[in-house]
Amino acid sequence: MKQFFGMSQQGNLEEAVRGLNNPQLIMLFSNNDQFETHVNELERLYPEVPSIGCIGMSYDTRVVEKGVGVVAFSDGVSVAAGVLEQVSVMPVKYIKRLEDDVNYINGTHDNTICIDLCAGNDACVLTTIHSVLKHRNISLVGGTGDAGKVSANGRVYEDAVAYALVKNQTGRVKAYKENIYHQMGDYRFIASKTDKANYVIGALNERPAKQVYQDILHVTEEEITTQTFKNPFGKLNGDDVCIVSIKEVKGNALTCFRQINDSDVLALLELGDYKETVKNTIRMIKQEFPRVSAVFSVNCLFRYLLFTQNHYMQEYLNEMHLLGSHAGFVGYGEHYNNRFVNQSMTCVVFE
Repeated sequence: MKQFFGMSQQGNLEEAVRGLNNPQLIMLFSNNDQFETHVNELERLYPEVPSIGCIGMSYDTRVVEKGVGVVAFSDGVSVAAGVLEQVSVMPVKYIKRLEDDVNYINGTHDNTICIDLCAGNDACVLTTIHSVLKHRNISLVGGTGDAGKVSANGRVYEDAVAYALVKNQTGRVKAYKENIYHQMGDYRFIASKTDKANYVIGALNERPAKQVYQDILHVTEEEITTQTFKNPFGKLNGDDVCIVSIKEVKGNALTCFRQINDSDVLALLELGDYKETVKNTIRMIKQEFPRVSAVFSVNCLFRYLLFTQNHYMQEYLNEMHLLGSHAGFVGYGEHYNNRFVNQSMTCVVFE
């Protein structure tokens, strides 16, 4: 299979798709002002080609912050794209669409991936999608776009998740998740006084969450929302750690970017040697995939900000490009199988 990436910093879609011929899937990453126009224009240019899209930044060896980016697959993939609506209320209401598409693709764990672009309520959405994918052991990679909108097959939807099932007809596929954080000391917290609907942690070990965070890290209240780049929380899930970013301070509580429940066990994380972690990920992929056709990735907005502030973003994109064709988008939360994580990178590698 082949991966195409085109872009226009000025938001000119025709410029972004120049050279794109016979695509079998198109993924659109646009800006808030032009999103609906771009969705309609893309459908006019490539009628009946499966497509999904959202509002967000995209990249290959360059980053498109406010224009438009297009990622497309061709030559040797089978694709089915669709949408689940009312994700904040009842995404399972539309589950038959996904079931029919999974049956149509008839893929397996080794050759098929689900890529999703979500408008919110990610944890519930992933549980719903996983209830279908698990029967064929199909992996998922995706993320959250901006402004609560996604597109699928030429239409814009609010409160929805767009998905594309991609079957590689010429080789394997595999999903990866990269974590640049590790546990800090032996800090363990039991969360309480949580507000699940608004992602609020009221208390940690029965003390105000804000005060606990400040006392350990010696930061002011104003510094908390940037300190999370270096010290997010980690939700312990067996041997795995799901990163939890802090969004803002709310009185003596902390609002996060993912849901925390009463009695959840949290750890405090700290930033590791992210350059070495990236090199290790690339080494692992090269070892497992001597022949790489394409890599599609989702990087967290906070990773993008961290890398940019440390003048590493361009080096990072150059490193990933050594794998071959690498493209992706910057999300507000990352999806890996049935897990919703923050401050991570998830990707799918096509043989």
